[in-house]
Amino acid sequence: METELVVTTTPEVEDSNHERFTHIVLEGYTPKDGEFVPLDNSVIGGMINATPVTALCGKVWVPGRDPQKYPLCPTCKEIAATLGWSLPSG
Repeated sequence: METELVVTTTPEVEDSNHERFTHIVLEGYTPKDGEFVPLDNSVIGGMINATPVTALCGKVWVPGRDPQKYPLCPTCKEIAATLGWSLPSG
């Protein structure tokens, strides 16, 4: 069964600069013959409600910073590539 995935990226909010990455968060998926199925892992909801989200790499945090300011998490990137997902460059 082929599915369409919706992925959002967002950075960590820890204080240590060496661990600041943009992470990939799976927010839901669309089965081949169905409607979008949301998961309880919304980056926007996490930012608004200060609730934690979980990245592909397993990192759990409350999102709150601009993801364009940080490099993509290498572990999230590797997992996404293994799953055959295309990622934006940069």
